[in-house]
Amino acid sequence: MSIRNTLSKYFSNHAETKEDHWDTSLQTRYYKTTKDKALKKIEELIANSDSFKVNSISEEHGEIGIVATKGRKVFIVLTVIMVRPFRTAVDFSVTTESMIPIDFGYSTKLIKQLYVLIDKELPLITEAKAKRLLT
Repeated sequence: MSIRNTLSKYFSNHAETKEDHWDTSLQTRYYKTTKDKALKKIEELIANSDSFKVNSISEEHGEIGIVATKGRKVFIVLTVIMVRPFRTAVDFSVTTESMIPIDFGYSTKLIKQLYVLIDKELPLITEAKAKRLLT
């Protein structure tokens, strides 16, 4: 982890996950489910949460817009993509709204918390499992 990456993590108001992210906790996670089942389960998780509210859902694009109802003003775009049968990717894009364009790592922390919630509900495919599935 370089100094530049560390500084950008804490002195930014935006964080997102991606396939080859330098921070392993912010890499795309894969689940053994279909896109529709993942969207429905995640929508239920958010609906049952008192901290978040679903703002919009686009089932065609596999996206859910989420806003925070408690704490800081946060807008989250959650993207669900089925890469192959029973291998579905979940990515986040989180932006914190504030007077200054810095959230001191809050958006990164929020992504990690949301992944923990989803991991409890959907079967996670680890790297070892993924390699076995590909061979």
